[in-house]
Amino acid sequence: MKIKLNWDAMGIATSVACAIHCALLPVMMSTLPIFGINIIHNVFFEWGMILLAFAVGSYSLFHGYVKHHRSSLPVLIFSVGFAFLVLKQIFHQYEIGLLIPAVMLIIGAHFYNYQLCHKSKCASPHHKH
Repeated sequence: MKIKLNWDAMGIATSVACAIHCALLPVMMSTLPIFGINIIHNVFFEWGMILLAFAVGSYSLFHGYVKHHRSSLPVLIFSVGFAFLVLKQIFHQYEIGLLIPAVMLIIGAHFYNYQLCHKSKCASPHHKH
């Protein structure tokens, strides 16, 4: 049995998880140290999440571009969002102001890529994956 992953859905889920992590972290800040857990501004965790978002996003958008739609717009949208995500790590004082557009652009890129892929499948009933 072949399992097929929807990489755009995974990209959206990863971006949402990142946003939840950043939003809930201040709330959990006071309780996590009690349990010996420190993920607040943990450089390895933050860059790990960014690398995961990049890997999933790159694969998803490359696959959509090559196999389905040949539109570079989702890649452009993702690239701008990803740039905001990296800038958030560099300019900590603007973290929220950079994070919100980063997440919105990355999710938007995945959603648009998904729409284009779905549209191309619908347009060609004999389309091979």
